[in-house]
Amino acid sequence: MSKSKDKAGILRNARKVVSIEKDGITGLQKRFYNKDFSDNFSEAVETIYKCRGKVVVTGIGKSGIIAQKIVATFNSTGTYSIFLHSGDSVHGDLGILRKDDVVLIISKSGDSSEIKQLIPNFKHLNLKIISILGDSDSELASLSDVILDASVKEEACPHNLAPTSSTTAALVLGDALAISLLQMREFTSENFAFVHPGGSLGKRLLLKVEDIMTKEDDIPIVKVNSNLKDIIYMISSKRLGCTCVTEKSKIKGIITDGDLRRLLEKDLEGLKNIKAKDIMNPNPKVISKNLLAYSALEIMEKNKITQLIVGNKNNKPEGIIHMHRLIEEGL
Repeated sequence: MSKSKDKAGILRNARKVVSIEKDGITGLQKRFYNKDFSDNFSEAVETIYKCRGKVVVTGIGKSGIIAQKIVATFNSTGTYSIFLHSGDSVHGDLGILRKDDVVLIISKSGDSSEIKQLIPNFKHLNLKIISILGDSDSELASLSDVILDASVKEEACPHNLAPTSSTTAALVLGDALAISLLQMREFTSENFAFVHPGGSLGKRLLLKVEDIMTKEDDIPIVKVNSNLKDIIYMISSKRLGCTCVTEKSKIKGIITDGDLRRLLEKDLEGLKNIKAKDIMNPNPKVISKNLLAYSALEIMEKNKITQLIVGNKNNKPEGIIHMHRLIEEGL
C-alpha cells in the first residue's frame, strides 16, 4: 500500500489541507488591518445596507456554489438576496434585475467570460458591483465598484488547481458581510426564528403555550370535593396523567397519576371518603398561554414534572400542556 493510502498518509494529507486552508483564512484576517481592504469592506457593507432592492449574487462553477450559500446566509439573517446563475442569466434570468439592486460577484480568477458578459447589463441599470475576487488585478476588478481581496497563497489541492482555500476565503468573506449587516440591522434571535419556523430554534422562539396546549372540553377538571372515582375517571378519560382541581372555577391544585399511586400505597381504608382536596397539590405550577412553549419545557425540567396547568389572569384553567407534546414538537 502506498504511503498516501495507508491510515497515517490519509491523516497527514487531511491535516495538511486544514493547515493550508487555515493559513488562507489567517491571511484574510490580517487584511482587515489594512486600511484599503478595511475601507473597501466597510463600503461594501454600507452599500448593501442602503440597498433598497435586493442583493443579486452571482458566480460560476464552485464560486457559484459559494454564491448560493452566501445567498442563503443573507436571507436567513435579514438581507434580501437572490442567486443569479451566470450561465442561465443570458437566457432570460436577467429579468430579475431591478434598478435598486446591488450585485455581488464571486470569482477566483476575475476573468470568467460568463461573468464578464453580464457586466454591461449591470452597468446599464447603474447597479453597484461588489466583487469578492481571488485576483485583485483582474479585468473584473477594474469593472467593479468595490473589490474584496479573497486571494490565497495556495490551494489545498496538491496540484494547486481545484478551488479549495480560495472558496473557503470567499465563503468567510460572505459570512463576514452577512453578520456585519445582521448587526447593523439589529436583527434579533426572534427575527431569525421567523425565517426559520420549521427548525428547532424557530420553534423555541416562536411556538407559544397556547399553540400546543389541551383546550376547552379536553381539559381534565374536577372540583375540590370530587370523590376518588370521579378523579380516576377524569385522569383516565383525558389521558394527560393529571387533572386540575378547581373551586368556583378557580385553580386550587393539581392531582397527577403519581399522587394516586402514592395514595394507594398508604391509605386503603378510607378511600371512600377521599376528596380531591385531600390529595391534590395545592401549589401547582401554572403558566400563561402567552409564554413560549420552550419556557414550559424549562419549568417542567427544573421541577421534574411532566404537566403544567395553563391559567389566565383570573386564575381559571385554560388548558394543560404535557411534556409529551413538547417532545413531539421537537423542543
